[in-house]
Amino acid sequence: MHVNRSGQAEDFRIRQRSLDFGLVHAWAITSSAMTYRRTPELIGQFDPEAYHVTLMLRGAQVIDDGTGQTVLTPHSLHAGSTSRPYRGCVADGHSLSTYFGVLVPRPLLPLPQRTADRAIGVPFSGREGVGALLSGVLTRLAVDADSYPTSGDPHLGAVLIDLMAALFACATEGERSLEPETHARTLTLRIQAFIQQHLDDPRLTPGAVAAAHHISLSYLHRLFQARGETVASWIRHQRLERARRDLSDPAQLFVPVHRIASRWGFGHAAAFSRAFRDAYGVPPMDFRKRRLSRGQNENR
Repeated sequence: MHVNRSGQAEDFRIRQRSLDFGLVHAWAITSSAMTYRRTPELIGQFDPEAYHVTLMLRGAQVIDDGTGQTVLTPHSLHAGSTSRPYRGCVADGHSLSTYFGVLVPRPLLPLPQRTADRAIGVPFSGREGVGALLSGVLTRLAVDADSYPTSGDPHLGAVLIDLMAALFACATEGERSLEPETHARTLTLRIQAFIQQHLDDPRLTPGAVAAAHHISLSYLHRLFQARGETVASWIRHQRLERARRDLSDPAQLFVPVHRIASRWGFGHAAAFSRAFRDAYGVPPMDFRKRRLSRGQNENR
């Protein structure tokens, strides 16, 4: 697919891990400085007719796709197409560069081709909006790349397709160009990320979530009903999971249970204790004792 060259042939290092999520292909690369090219000759020999997004995790590289040069630094994204020539130059630094890519066949992207094509070459921030959602998923995949089988869950591929479509749409005609199902799934992911960022706020209610996203409360409920759950139950589950994690942490052994409960938005200790027991089968104090005792035994 590429022609690669490096000025560090004698000390060149590269490590690549490839993953497939259904028809979505992803790869994590850590390498020394190098230049890679997709030439017209290679396109003529084989073109999977796909769009791809690159997320820079460490180091830097410059991509030239004919629309201009884009400098990728950590947390930045770049969109490209296998049907167009391009050249990437991974910067020569004191340490290896790491980047993650995901490739989606053109027919799977739920956008008009003219809309998707206008996103090619556009730099995106991985720190805000849909870019942050996609960056978060790709970063997690890159960190855990070795723990995934080479053929992963196609449902995760569907999530990547939706996030890429939303990213492309935001750069061109906006979310109006997304298909309704894709818009709903992407909005749900955005809402879930918002909830996870505000779990410590006791004022986090379904009404507050709907207001923050400029949608009606009834529409918010419909989004979660499509997933077989309610907004309130999802918020409660996320809070309980954070509390369970803290109760399992030996470093927080002397933090009172009621303080951990308050930290994750539970205003009443008794209500937290009941919710925790209903979810995990034991009161939070007993859970902490069992979990920490088990950890001590395993370390002996």
